Amino acid sequence: MPPIHDLLRHLMTTRLLTCSLLVAISPGALAQDQDDTVSENIVIADTATEEPTDSTEVSDADAQAAAIAQKLSNPVASLISVPIQINYDDKYGLSEKGSVWRTNVQPVIPISLNDDWNMISRTIVPIVKQSDVPIPGLSESGVGDIVQSVFFSPKKPTDGGLIWGIGPVINIPTSTKETLGPEAWAAGPTGLVLKQSGPWTYGALANHLWSFAKEDKTEINASFVQPFLSYITPKKLTYYLNTESTYNWDTKDWSVPINVGANQLMKVGNQIMQVGGGLRYWAESSEMGPKGWGVRLNIIFVFPT
Repeated sequence: MPPIHDLLRHLMTTRLLTCSLLVAISPGALAQDQDDTVSENIVIADTATEEPTDSTEVSDADAQAAAIAQKLSNPVASLISVPIQINYDDKYGLSEKGSVWRTNVQPVIPISLNDDWNMISRTIVPIVKQSDVPIPGLSESGVGDIVQSVFFSPKKPTDGGLIWGIGPVINIPTSTKETLGPEAWAAGPTGLVLKQSGPWTYGALANHLWSFAKEDKTEINASFVQPFLSYITPKKLTYYLNTESTYNWDTKDWSVPINVGANQLMKVGNQIMQVGGGLRYWAESSEMGPKGWGVRLNIIFVFPT
């Protein structure tokens, strides 16, 4: 298991980075669809400091909290959020002595294009600290390659209740060290489809990246598939199960981590957030990749508009 002082240091680092990102985000500048909006004055009954005197207030607060929890299960929902994933995996390399902390800061910003369509920007900024990777004795830390996705999604589900989105994805070579990412320009299509039925959400997200810059030292030709399933309890605790499978068409290798865990919706001061975590198991990995069990912590800052 990861040492607790490393975990605390990573939490402090990612909190500072998140605060910087949030200053740059102006929710008021985004034209959100009024049908999808939720009041900033939402009160979550379980964490309120004062109990409402009117049962109507309780039911309204519960409905608003349920709406937020359901939107957080939908990758293309009209909701500004900043998820932070803190992942720890080990048994890297031929000697299986390597370990990696990977903190993904993932701001999600929806923009209303017109009465029928939203554009959703999803960015993944990885902050990496690795030890004895790729060989024993080599330890480095820094920022990896940023992955930027843009989805164009209808505001209303289909008649069958399907929610979908499609658009481009690009890998941006922002790695500060050669071992922290491929440092290559790559692009391709991305898309997702899902359905929400009561407390259940199920669907899949996929993309494919091809290298396109001849001067890059590393080539990318990889497919990513993420089937997902979640269930929201009456207490707004969301259980989730997913895989984040990547297939490298050049090396013919699969990487298949299976993630299971739970996130609780809560309010701390004026900030609405989801906090939780879970375990991941590497069902398949490359020769130099991680093996066995890993840990994931989730902190998701939510900004209803």
